[in-house]
Amino acid sequence: MSTFVSIQKMRGFGLVEMLVGATVLSVSLLGISSFFQKTLEVSSLTQSAVQGDYLLEEGVEAIKLFRDAGYANNIAKLSTTTPTYLTWNGTSWATSSANVFIDGRFERKIMVNEVLRNASEDISETGTLDSNSRLVAVSVAWNVKGATTTRTIQTYITNIFNN
Repeated sequence: MSTFVSIQKMRGFGLVEMLVGATVLSVSLLGISSFFQKTLEVSSLTQSAVQGDYLLEEGVEAIKLFRDAGYANNIAKLSTTTPTYLTWNGTSWATSSANVFIDGRFERKIMVNEVLRNASEDISETGTLDSNSRLVAVSVAWNVKGATTTRTIQTYITNIFNN
């Protein structure tokens, strides 16, 4: 009769084991799913940042191409009061006063500032205008989760080819 009592007590034990096992498995799968979802979100943010950085670099390289093609006609004539935008016509770069969105998401603008030099010919806040140098700032902005991320890079462009 003792065997019958121990079998009777163990009948419900298999069902409890299955419920506990299913719960542990469900919680584990939920944790793994949450991890992969967060990983995809971070990956998307990183992709936008890397693409934005490449667009910054591309903007600086386009300005250097303008300088190489003719400083007087391409760089010296850029506005120092309003932003300039770059456009690609399939074969070459051009400037535009109209905003151009890249991939419908990234806004790249270029601001050109005059360069002043002091009596020692060093760049300074005050002094004489250097017509053969410009401070160029390339900015790229994009929207991430309702907030705008902006990155900017600045460089001096000079008339190294006297053109």
